[in-house]
Amino acid sequence: MQIAVLSGKGGTGKTTVSTNLAKLINVRYIDCDVEEPNGFIFLKPQDIKSKEVSIPVPYVDEDKCIHCKKCVDICQFNALVHTDRVILFEKLCHGCGACRAVCPTMAIVEKDRPIGKIETGYSDDMECLSGTLNVTEPMAGPIISRLKGMIDDKTTIIDCSPGSSCNVVKPLLGVDYAILVTEPTEFGLHDLKIAVELVRKMKIPFGVIINRMSQEDNATSKYCKDDNINIIGTIPFDRDIAVMYSKGELLINDEKYKKMFTDIMSNIEEAIGCSL
Repeated sequence: MQIAVLSGKGGTGKTTVSTNLAKLINVRYIDCDVEEPNGFIFLKPQDIKSKEVSIPVPYVDEDKCIHCKKCVDICQFNALVHTDRVILFEKLCHGCGACRAVCPTMAIVEKDRPIGKIETGYSDDMECLSGTLNVTEPMAGPIISRLKGMIDDKTTIIDCSPGSSCNVVKPLLGVDYAILVTEPTEFGLHDLKIAVELVRKMKIPFGVIINRMSQEDNATSKYCKDDNINIIGTIPFDRDIAVMYSKGELLINDEKYKKMFTDIMSNIEEAIGCSL
């Protein structure tokens, strides 16, 4: 069972939701928000092991190159340019290998270029994984794909990137249920609608959690009701929650908030039709 936690915009509380739910039911947690991973701040895993993630990029042997430009023509990402020689723009290269495949003189070889890392550890006996994209690197996809490849049949909660880009689509592939975290603001509602459209296109069952809820009657709640969207929980606009968050503490360590997340999990189990 794979459960993804996402949001249309940043700062809605998806890491708060994903880390607390994962710890509550003691399942694997994966932080796929590789441009700004922060789940480990709250879960505090121990015995962290790190592994570098690289992509293969082409290097041209000028002694073998006949300047046919086939490698330049085949590249869909404009990573190669031909002047008096073939020039590579490394950070545009997706490591697809097409240039190497079409080279008639085998002048192109591939070398690994590091783009980030994956860290694994344990919070008590709970497995935690997180990816980190190196500063200045533009492509998070290979790290996210590597993280997804580490998922087996264990129940896993996936903390996705904000927004609706390919960095969100990749973690969503193959998930069984999606939790959309939003807030009762105009910006939150606008981006929630984008996230809803995304999961519906991908035919993923989903429910909504409204964070920083100060009153029941708001535009976000009305939208969910009118569009027949299941609100599986709310989190109050509460100073105590903000203080705990600022200290890197899990909300379920406080009994009054643990009950709130227990109720959310019960609603999720009802929606998916099985116990986690």
